Amino acid sequence: MRELRTHIGHVDPRHRLDLPLTAHDVVLTGLTNTPELDHRRDYIDVEHRHADELLELLGMTDRRTSVWTTMSQGERGRTLIARALMARPSLILLDEPATGLDLAAREQLLTSVDQLRREVPDLASVLVTHHLEDLPASTSHALLLRDGESVVQGHVDDALTSATITKCFDHPVQVRRDGGRWAARST
Repeated sequence: MRELRTHIGHVDPRHRLDLPLTAHDVVLTGLTNTPELDHRRDYIDVEHRHADELLELLGMTDRRTSVWTTMSQGERGRTLIARALMARPSLILLDEPATGLDLAAREQLLTSVDQLRREVPDLASVLVTHHLEDLPASTSHALLLRDGESVVQGHVDDALTSATITKCFDHPVQVRRDGGRWAARST
């Protein structure tokens, strides 16, 4: 099981909020998959540099020393993605990463995810959401579930249609896509 954790990075927006760690230190905790730094461990220069590179990739360089407890929800989300990438996984799981974000923070997060996919093309990702607006433009495939059963799965252009979303939610929904991003509204 420990080996599997090194291949899968998980982004959980419900990460503990009470720890006064800096963004840099939160990212370092991704090496041990613990909420706090492991004080029995010496973090080496290459690990600190990697943490800083990930913060830069996610647009968080200027927030490196910001304390977790005072960061915005959007900053925390991007920091958690960097944390999940710290162990260099081959798969990253994003569990409703836009939860609680305002419009600007959501857009910054999704831009970061798209940039991540461009810069780390071998990294596979799975994003769970209930909102089409939370899907990055780089989304390639979709699986729609209703009551744990598959409604449709496949290429995003085939899977995310008004008919499939209506069926998934058992409610009439009109889906549109503009500039690679989705929107849905009740009809």
